[in-house]
Amino acid sequence: MNDQTIRDVLTQTQRIALVGASDRTERASYGVMKYLLDQGYDVVPVSPKLAGQQLLGQTVYGTLAEIPAKIDMVDVFRNSEAAWGVAQEAIAIGAKTLWLQLGVINEQAAVLARDAGLTVVMDRCPKIEIPRLGVTR
Repeated sequence: MNDQTIRDVLTQTQRIALVGASDRTERASYGVMKYLLDQGYDVVPVSPKLAGQQLLGQTVYGTLAEIPAKIDMVDVFRNSEAAWGVAQEAIAIGAKTLWLQLGVINEQAAVLARDAGLTVVMDRCPKIEIPRLGVTR
């Protein structure tokens, strides 16, 4: 994945579904969600365990399919094995990008998503990439 493609994704993305959201402040998903909100993104947390609750002022949904708005990017904070199912859900809702967080590596999910027309970013974190690439909103 080249820097220009990542910059384009981060610049063109408005609404991000964060799959694997956590209400535990020490978790990476919580910190990244807060950072993305602070950067001006609309972030929709997804967690079956927290569905219906509020997280950082945002309503939590149990699945991607339950989100009543168009999603540009699906940011995955799940284990690598779960990425396949999330990729299928991302395709089904018409997301533009599947972003697999640091340590989330699933080549089959990446191929599936790319074949469906999604941009795939794997084993990266937007909280690191935004300042590294100088992306501003």
